[in-house]
Amino acid sequence: MSELVSSPLVGEYQGFDVTVDGGIAEIILRRPDRLNALSIPARRDLVEVLSACQLDAAVRVVVLTATGRGFCAGMWLGPRDEDERPTLVPDLPGGHRAPVDLAAQLRTHSQELARTIRRLDKVTIAAVNGFAVQIGLSMALACDYVVAARSATLGSATLRMGYQPDEGGHWLLVEHLGVKGALDFLLRKRMVGAAEAQALGLVTEVVDDDDLPQRSRELAAELAAGPQVAMRLLKRAVYNAAHQTLDQAGDDIAVRTAVSDFHTDAVEGSRAWLRKQTPTFNRWLEEPTDGS
Repeated sequence: MSELVSSPLVGEYQGFDVTVDGGIAEIILRRPDRLNALSIPARRDLVEVLSACQLDAAVRVVVLTATGRGFCAGMWLGPRDEDERPTLVPDLPGGHRAPVDLAAQLRTHSQELARTIRRLDKVTIAAVNGFAVQIGLSMALACDYVVAARSATLGSATLRMGYQPDEGGHWLLVEHLGVKGALDFLLRKRMVGAAEAQALGLVTEVVDDDDLPQRSRELAAELAAGPQVAMRLLKRAVYNAAHQTLDQAGDDIAVRTAVSDFHTDAVEGSRAWLRKQTPTFNRWLEEPTDGS
């Protein structure tokens, strides 16, 4: 796949690095000393970078992964010992002086990360290399695919400290497990291995630990080569359908089809199918633009 568009997102941020290659943006959490638990500055930077991925023509697929033994072990509750890299957004005072302050902080700092991942039209993959707990679990479940190392552990440990899954984890677990399954998972403070998580429907695929980086990139490359317009429209239609009636979902997919059927990717797909050739999608993404 040729890459005529470079990405301004490549670089180092609070607690994570970003690479972009072949249409794949890889966001790598890099605080293994604390199992990649996320501070407020790191969460805010992640939201900004993920939002930018939506508008970056160089990005077709987003992969979230991490270094060390933890994918993300929750929110960092320790001292503010951030690295020297500047944050993308101004730092804000912390503290919970009143319940109303905490509620606003949770909506802004804790819940926005999972919402941002889910709002992306581009395909997202969580490559879970270790502990995915609390917000780490929610980050994974918000992605479209979860590829887990065999040694990975997933769970919501908030009740072990008397806390709530306030980052949105309860909603994501209801989506995956249903009401009774989510209640059981949360109230019993369950921590499950990769194989059990796959059996529950929380994980798409389980691979040997050493194979995780290669497998997640192979999957990302496969998805990046697909017809991006149709895929992004279909992704949104599928998530919408989970909360729509049959008639509403039918109207939604009809409007999306009216867009994708006239796109150059559909023309190429039809041409290649008739000639029994492999289609070459996404030429529109590889053409230089005038910046307008």
